[in-house]
Amino acid sequence: MGDEERKYTTVSIPKPLYEKIKARIEGTGFTSVSDYVTYVLREVLASLEEEEKEEVFSEEEEEKVKERLRALGYLD
Repeated sequence: MGDEERKYTTVSIPKPLYEKIKARIEGTGFTSVSDYVTYVLREVLASLEEEEKEEVFSEEEEEKVKERLRALGYLD
């Protein structure tokens, strides 16, 4: 790996949280608290990005759906 791929930064977390994570990863495939925290953050970010990608109806599309539902008798 080149220097660009191996750059890291330090993030501080409360010591009690660190200890909880350390206890939680015992016996797992995670070799460090840092590895686990990186994994969790990637999962959270991926989930948020997926939510942002979900399409939402525009106001016009929503009104068309409501009109169809009214025509079918589902809405007053």
